[in-house]
Amino acid sequence: MASEACKEKTSSVLPQMTSSSGLPMSSPRQQSKSLLVAQATLRISAIVFTLIAISVIVTNTQSVIVFGFKFEAHYTYSTAFKFLVGANAVVCAFSALSLIFLSLFLSRSVPQQQQQLKNYFFLLVHDVVMMVLIISGCAAATAIGYVGRYGEKKMTWQPTCGYVSKYCNRMSISLAFSYLAFFAYLLLTFTSALTLMSRPTTQ
Repeated sequence: MASEACKEKTSSVLPQMTSSSGLPMSSPRQQSKSLLVAQATLRISAIVFTLIAISVIVTNTQSVIVFGFKFEAHYTYSTAFKFLVGANAVVCAFSALSLIFLSLFLSRSVPQQQQQLKNYFFLLVHDVVMMVLIISGCAAATAIGYVGRYGEKKMTWQPTCGYVSKYCNRMSISLAFSYLAFFAYLLLTFTSALTLMSRPTTQ
């Protein structure tokens, strides 16, 4: 009788320990699944942002006549803009590859714990490298874009956006989407670190 009373008392206490707010606590497996879904969403967003940025830059061109001379603005005339296109292309391609790699975590059975930790670590390294690459391209293009729009009086560099305003405006749009891709990877770096930290160290 005493043991049955003890079991009933224990069973009545356990539901109260699940959550102080009365809501069921999510298991570590559910939290890990949520982080993986968030990562997949951010990677898809990065792919979309980089594709839009590339399409806007590549199709952006404008020709004007200045003092009787034909002046044409195109991204191939600027090393910084070509670097931005290359950075977006690399980030887009590797985002697609990492999305395929991530889908294996969602579909396959649970692998060995040690191998799982290595996979998440490589994923974190990938996200950091992609984040640094895209922000490097954004910084280089932003610097050239600033000089093109406002000039540099101390260096006697005159602004050119007054002549090719359409080109500069479209380039600003592509830069905005490139920065959105950077912020997506900034969040991915945090979620990758959280996913790695949520992994138990013992089997």
